[in-house]
Amino acid sequence: MNTSQIQRILTIVLASLVVLALTGCQTVYFEAMEKMGYHKRDILVSDVEKARDAQDEAKEQFKSALERFSSVLNFKGGNLQKKYDKLSTEYKHSEARVQAVHDRVASVEDVSDALFTEWKAELQEYSNANLKRTSQRKLDQTQKQYAQLIKAMKRAEKKMDPVMAAFKDQVLFLKHNLNATAIASLKDELVAVESDISSLIKEMEASIKEANSFLSTMAKDK
Repeated sequence: MNTSQIQRILTIVLASLVVLALTGCQTVYFEAMEKMGYHKRDILVSDVEKARDAQDEAKEQFKSALERFSSVLNFKGGNLQKKYDKLSTEYKHSEARVQAVHDRVASVEDVSDALFTEWKAELQEYSNANLKRTSQRKLDQTQKQYAQLIKAMKRAEKKMDPVMAAFKDQVLFLKHNLNATAIASLKDELVAVESDISSLIKEMEASIKEANSFLSTMAKDK
């Protein structure tokens, strides 16, 4: 067995161990939370609330970043370096907000998978057919509404990265071309950026609305 094959095997083994470790930690986390009285349903509600809030904060941050970008491109005088520094800071804040959304949506997916897997398994434990049918119906309804929620969240999430990529390009360009000519060359970009952020905000608002609807249903079913 050559060195390349050994490295490939070690890489596969390491990846498998990481997956097992993450799965194990997640299971331990859910078990610990249940001992404290927080079941997977409660955790899902909490995670959806956090994901909704993260999207709302990201939405406001993108609005702020757009205003800052516009102020730089419409520069009429003063300290241009200061304006650029503020724009760069807005980019960093936006980057953090985007990462928070990615993390929160991933948490929603993790706990929903665990909840629905557990719920389906528990259906087999019923001896009362009527209660089993009622629980199955409730599971189906919850999964259907969750599917709408996660679709909206993923759609909004997907639009963030292209916006951030374009934002990064502009910040990098200005970093080494901080002059009136360079700024003027980016003015055509402003229309496209405004359109992209407007579309992103629309998707985020739709996702937030879907999250509120899901949370309302979960509260009624409690």
